[in-house]
Amino acid sequence: MRRPAPLQLRPGLPVLPRGDREVQVGLDPRWAVRLVDLPPAEAALWSTVDATTDLTALPARAGDAGADPASVAATVDDLRRAGLTRVPPPGPGTAGPAGADARAWSLLAVDGGGDAVVARRADAVAGVVGLGPTGLGVARHLAVAGVGTLLLDDDAPVSPADVAGTHRWSDVGTPRALAAARALRDAVPGVRVDGDAEPDVVVVVEHHAADPGRAMLLMGAQVPHVPVVVRDADAIVGPVVRPGLDPCLRCLDLHRTDVDPAWPTVLRSLTSARAPAVTEVGVLAGAAAALAAAQVLALLAGTVPALCSASVELALPDLVARERRWATHPACGCVTPPGTTDAGPREA
Repeated sequence: MRRPAPLQLRPGLPVLPRGDREVQVGLDPRWAVRLVDLPPAEAALWSTVDATTDLTALPARAGDAGADPASVAATVDDLRRAGLTRVPPPGPGTAGPAGADARAWSLLAVDGGGDAVVARRADAVAGVVGLGPTGLGVARHLAVAGVGTLLLDDDAPVSPADVAGTHRWSDVGTPRALAAARALRDAVPGVRVDGDAEPDVVVVVEHHAADPGRAMLLMGAQVPHVPVVVRDADAIVGPVVRPGLDPCLRCLDLHRTDVDPAWPTVLRSLTSARAPAVTEVGVLAGAAAALAAAQVLALLAGTVPALCSASVELALPDLVARERRWATHPACGCVTPPGTTDAGPREA
């Protein structure tokens, strides 16, 4: 008779004793469970289990431990039906800095295949426009997470203020894209930072406000994009725009115009060459970069990012996030046909 395929707890699910008759599997409230009213011998047996234990062999060990094999087998089946187990992948797991990412996605992915999620990133192409502290932070997060190709766009020279991110003093005066490519290759030697591949997603980091012209180009090219707007004391990440599916940046400007008819005039000033410069604060840049990169990785994993139809404001001094929900604007037509009714922004 063929031996059943091995079955293991998903990585990151510790089994913790809670007394003589109870154990807890996992810590995160999204998936942690308690096994209660267990005979003491069975609770002790479960306390020996970790992510390397073959659960299909556990009932056979029950007798020697003084536990009931049928009861242990039933608990294994309960954990399988609860989605807390997986068939271990063939071969070694993900190595290097993306290994932790693979373990986390082994909990998040429906099939527990975190290594496969990370492996697919090697074929992904992400663009990053604007390579100050925030933009380079985004690019570095994506490279370390295993994204294979990064298209870098920013010809401005590295300034002393850019050293607040991951630029180096020795890069000051060097075009940001060139300095960023060098920094990314230092961090992840195998990453590709050139070429003319079509991007799967683009992160656009801008100051004061998002440029409507650039947003329209991305909409026309049907490229998903993640806007990040950095201001003097806060940053706004999102909404993630999947063209044809989510409210676009024009929707947001139309909503703002409904509230403030002078917004188009203000927007032209904010996106003109005469707009005052913004010096990106290091901790703000780091927080915004991590949040934007996480949206990209969720999109590449085939999930719906949390910031589709939403933006998050990160404000100094404490960077506590404030979420705002957005809907399509009836006058835009990017998703909702013109003339239909939809709600405006809602704060959370």
